[in-house]
Amino acid sequence: MADSDGSKYKGDFRIFENVDELATGLVDYIAEISEMSVKERGFFSIALSGGSLISFMGKLCEAPYNKTVDWGKWHIFWVDERVVAKNHVDSNYKLAKEVLLSKVPILPSHVYSINDNVSAEEAASEYEFVLRQLVKTRTVNVSESNDCPKFDLILLGMGPDGHIASLFPWHASLDLKDDWVTYITDSPKPPPERITFTLPVINSASNVAVVVSGAAKAVAVKLVIDGYCEESTEVATACRLGRSSRLMDSWCGFWTMRLL
Repeated sequence: MADSDGSKYKGDFRIFENVDELATGLVDYIAEISEMSVKERGFFSIALSGGSLISFMGKLCEAPYNKTVDWGKWHIFWVDERVVAKNHVDSNYKLAKEVLLSKVPILPSHVYSINDNVSAEEAASEYEFVLRQLVKTRTVNVSESNDCPKFDLILLGMGPDGHIASLFPWHASLDLKDDWVTYITDSPKPPPERITFTLPVINSASNVAVVVSGAAKAVAVKLVIDGYCEESTEVATACRLGRSSRLMDSWCGFWTMRLL
């Protein structure tokens, strides 16, 4: 499987019987990528989305992961964030802090949340500046093909409309090529103001996992797997997902992509 820039990826679909098995499979995968990245680079850069994905990651607080994961080497970012206060119920940071960050020994200086005291435009600009500084020091690796940040792992959910991060179907942000982080003020889902990584950044990661569960998303998942380019699944299709003819009434699993 290859992207439009010639990059090649290996994809893998993992389907589970229930969300408990999904959570275990996901944290096993995260722990594996973490160990590999720390051995290779001395760091593990991971970017998160919100929603049920974070709830699944709560298993990382349990044995054996809470003892075997090298938490001091983790650097945590957000693929997208709602432009709200950090203690707001809609904050992706708040959810991650409650479920994971407050329960494992991740260094506070390694947690890169957005500035919630400025506008969406300013927050996106500041977040991109932070990324550029961390790429210079190689805390976050750099893509050889386009100079984008090359995260060790990006974790995504997916909406029933096929959107990932805060990149929604038909939105102009899908066409951005040079920006690393952008902002929107017209999200079709509340709250309306958000920042988000752009597709070139997401597609430059060493590893990407899209985690989906529930009947409401099964149709969108099937369209993605079958490789259809329907507008309702435009974003997920743009992430170079694989093909399958399996018909699903529901979906409980995740699929991964690894840059070769």
